[in-house]
Amino acid sequence: MDKGKHQTGRFSTSPRHTGTLPAFTLPRRTFLQVLGSGILITVTDPLALTQLAGATLPVAARIHLNEDGTITAMSGKVEEGQGPRAELSQAAAEELRVPVSQVRLIMADTDVVPDDGITAGSRTTPRNVPEMRQAAATARELLTQLAAAQWKIDVRTLEVSDGRIRNPANGQVMTYVDLAKSKDLAKRFAENTQSDVAVAPVAEWKVLGQSVRRPNSRDLVTGGHRFPSDIVRPDMLYGMVLRAPSYGTTLASIDLSAAEAMEDVVVVRDGQFVGFAAPSTHWAEQALEAAAKTASWRTEPQPVSNSTLHAHLKEHANTERARTDVKGSVERGFSEGNQVVSATYTLAYIQHAPMEPRAAVAEWSGEKLTVWAGCDNPFRARRTLAEEFSIDTEQVRVIIPDMGGGFGGKHTVEAGLEAARMAKRAGRPVWVRWTREEEFTWAYFRPAAVIECKGGLRTDGSLTAWEFTNINAGGSAIETPYEIPNTRIASVSSDSPLRQGSYRCLGATGNNFARESFMDELATAAGSNPLDFRMAHLKNERLRVVLKAATDRFDWSERRKHITPELGVGLACGTEKNSVVAACVSVEINRNRGKIRVLEVCEAFECGPILNPGNLTSQVQGCIIMGLGGALTEEIQFENGKILNPGFSRYRVPRFKDVPKIDVHLINNPDIPAAGAGETPIIAVAPAIGNAIFAATGAHIRSMPIRGDLLKKS
Repeated sequence: MDKGKHQTGRFSTSPRHTGTLPAFTLPRRTFLQVLGSGILITVTDPLALTQLAGATLPVAARIHLNEDGTITAMSGKVEEGQGPRAELSQAAAEELRVPVSQVRLIMADTDVVPDDGITAGSRTTPRNVPEMRQAAATARELLTQLAAAQWKIDVRTLEVSDGRIRNPANGQVMTYVDLAKSKDLAKRFAENTQSDVAVAPVAEWKVLGQSVRRPNSRDLVTGGHRFPSDIVRPDMLYGMVLRAPSYGTTLASIDLSAAEAMEDVVVVRDGQFVGFAAPSTHWAEQALEAAAKTASWRTEPQPVSNSTLHAHLKEHANTERARTDVKGSVERGFSEGNQVVSATYTLAYIQHAPMEPRAAVAEWSGEKLTVWAGCDNPFRARRTLAEEFSIDTEQVRVIIPDMGGGFGGKHTVEAGLEAARMAKRAGRPVWVRWTREEEFTWAYFRPAAVIECKGGLRTDGSLTAWEFTNINAGGSAIETPYEIPNTRIASVSSDSPLRQGSYRCLGATGNNFARESFMDELATAAGSNPLDFRMAHLKNERLRVVLKAATDRFDWSERRKHITPELGVGLACGTEKNSVVAACVSVEINRNRGKIRVLEVCEAFECGPILNPGNLTSQVQGCIIMGLGGALTEEIQFENGKILNPGFSRYRVPRFKDVPKIDVHLINNPDIPAAGAGETPIIAVAPAIGNAIFAATGAHIRSMPIRGDLLKKS
């Protein structure tokens, strides 16, 4: 877009983006919004807004009052299935004292919303919900002050409920609809920042704390919602990209003449990038196939395979740059113990396996680039796109429709970059959606790992020392929650043969698996019950509460009496991101076939005050089911730089028939700030399953996925 020119279009108050550009005027250095039939709000340059803490944003950056009585709230977060669309709407409704149905939430549109950072790390609930509440509470206060000024009375005497401000002295009522017409309101919203206006205490919540369904749930179940894959723009082309046949392979030469000769096909060559855009995916695929036949590749040896992976990681561990935390002296602790136990645990690479692979549509208008993408970091994506095309960030707009899953796997915007490259050359919008095989091959994986554990025990069963080293998977939840006088805990990087990155709860899935599995091995060495052994070393009261809740609901003590070689029960607990979890499971083991079937999972979870019980239950259930895959079946197999199982037919995620009985027990804790819940419930699943198998068979379970074939009777 040329300097000083504006871009306009049609606006819908629908919370989803369907490829239609919302109408507002966007001068280069001013941020102007026209939302619904309400007032015009002028705030500062959106780029400047991204450099401010959320609490210092103008109220206008988050809250807009429409003349029809609805409220538009803005958030930079992304809805990818974890439920922030509902909870952020509830947060605004709670503090504005209106029904949640009156709130229209706009998310993840860089030209409209503030930069709330990446949607990751379970940070929406502890950070962005409070920011939304504070903005809404400030807006309510400003509205009440405006009503008091018009009535010329003390603002403290007024009552607010259901979008109505009432003077109890004479029964006068002024609605938000009345106040939306005030010329003074826009100025007040733009000049006032989110202040320290008191928000509603938990005990007085009327909207928060309720099971509110997602505002666009009807569209989701009827097919009305358009995911990133569904975006369609006028005169759009469909793009395909030439991929290398394996890791470590680069393009040496290619003949593009046959593809370039095809009618209406646009071919883009930019270094190693070769893309084809055409009026249909079939047409683009034909061009890709014609060119691929002529490609010559330069290959570097890739000697590491999944069978040699863990030896490779250990051999290349960068111990000189390890992040190490030491308490006391582990050498002294081991010497004081009567018994030392050691074990090594391994994790495979696994894929995020979202239902919707990476997808994007890119459209250029002069120098202005708009990208619709499946990505959970819209503002970083904007910066990446701006840098790639050497344009100002203000010339890039990124819109993230509610997307089909991410699980930590969509922090980057590769499909958007590919679409934008082809769209720039074509002069038309271009759509790119990765195939399932591309997603499984070229998207990053959860890191593989080698985790070494060592513990010292006295004859009374107390732990004297603890040594824990994670090679390659990272330091999330690496600190032990157990009381041990001497500890050395280290996170060590290594040389990863495959691309790796964030995954649901990061390295905590592996760290908690190793720690909780090792705790059962230590309990056995100490001659103790796994529950009693944990409780004897656990002072974290929140963790004790969930552990007791899970074992009581599961009837742990009684069911443990009935363990057989074919039927086991196990438990595990853990803490991460200021939430706590404990799980009990029962498993059935077919020793003849080497098959493991999880019969039941009982999980207790606490993350502070519960904002939306229905959504929270869904999050815990989703973590449990996802955790089954990582525990039992999911593993990327690779050799010579090639992924050998790049699809659901060969990479087995849990099926409906694999889902056990699930009992979720939520513990409400209103005495602390709310924590996020999208990740931590996953970390107790795998170790609880492994410990159940260990209890039944005596076999040490030291790998994820758990190798059922090793349990076969010889």
